[in-house]
Amino acid sequence: MTAWKTIYLPEAREDLRRLDGSTRLMVRKAIQKVLQNPLPQSEGGYGVSLGNKQGSHLAGCLKIKLLRIGIRVVYRLRYTEHGMEIVVIGARADSEVYQVAEDRLHRQVIEKRNSNRTDKKE
Repeated sequence: MTAWKTIYLPEAREDLRRLDGSTRLMVRKAIQKVLQNPLPQSEGGYGVSLGNKQGSHLAGCLKIKLLRIGIRVVYRLRYTEHGMEIVVIGARADSEVYQVAEDRLHRQVIEKRNSNRTDKKE
């Protein structure tokens, strides 16, 4: 079985950097644990599927909940690269972390679309 690798969106890397040292360590440990099998629980993995709930459109994304410290990590799988892409690391403040994840993913789609248009013009 091929090992999964961690890929961070630049904003997610900044999220991690902003955490205090002990919280950052707990988040990294949780990510490393899930990295062993980041598939959805329905496929025998550790990931909890998000879907399109509470007005968010996060189908294909999964979450890690660190209940004791009130942090959620939202990620998605990039099967072709065998990567676990971290989208956001944030406090469980209602559904704010999910809105941030949705915004980041939407921005990424737009940037990719604009990049493809630029490539075609050249």
